[in-house]
Amino acid sequence: MDLKIKGRTAVISGAAGDMALETAKILEGEGCNLVLTDIDEDELRDVAEKLPDGVVTVVADLTAQDGAEKVAQAVSDNGWQADILVHAAGVTGAKGDPLADISEDDWHHAWNTDFMTAVRMSKAFIPGMNERGWGRVVFVTSENVAQPYPDEVVYNASKAAVLSFAKGMSQVYAQKGTLINCVAPAFIETDMTDGMMEKRAEQRGTSIEEAVESFLDEERPHLALKRRGQPEEAAFVIACLCSDRASFVNGANWRVDGGAVQAINI
Repeated sequence: MDLKIKGRTAVISGAAGDMALETAKILEGEGCNLVLTDIDEDELRDVAEKLPDGVVTVVADLTAQDGAEKVAQAVSDNGWQADILVHAAGVTGAKGDPLADISEDDWHHAWNTDFMTAVRMSKAFIPGMNERGWGRVVFVTSENVAQPYPDEVVYNASKAAVLSFAKGMSQVYAQKGTLINCVAPAFIETDMTDGMMEKRAEQRGTSIEEAVESFLDEERPHLALKRRGQPEEAAFVIACLCSDRASFVNGANWRVDGGAVQAINI
């Protein structure tokens, strides 16, 4: 499908992640210029090697405003203007009892990494999109924004804040041509969930496959497809929202969760 974005420039944060990589592949295939950023230089280099030549990579720490500005400068240095922002950077943060196990530092870390990075990247790129009259912004949220899990309170709160932030901005900037949406994945087969399942398997003395099966049965009973999602399945939805074809989608939070969230999406 032609997404009608050939020649557009896309900035992808958290680009070393699996969903971000698969999104980059789709957008590159659609003819976009790519600027990829992540905090991990080695992992970012590995990602770039999986993409055609010409992809620009920027090692930047988005937990400070100068990190976002560094990415914006890289776009400008290549003679481009950002048309698309996919913000996939984030961490799950500390887990445990909501009060007994979570420190104030844990809250600050998750908030700064998951929420404030979204604010900083928005400040760096959305004004330019508005001036040019066309833009697409997609924030990666989570199933946790609609179905918060008690042992992941810092992640629940910071991702829910991203969704609220995106919805608020969407009401203002759509009138200037910038459409802002979110994608909420659940239990995608990424390094993050690999680590979760490896830890679960070790604790239970089982294989990773058995750990996944028991997790689905016990922790995600409504995930009707009974498997982990694939990064490319989430990336397809992200890429569609980046397109010119998604010209009447604004302020939405698209779930890619295999049915994991029980609530009706209204």
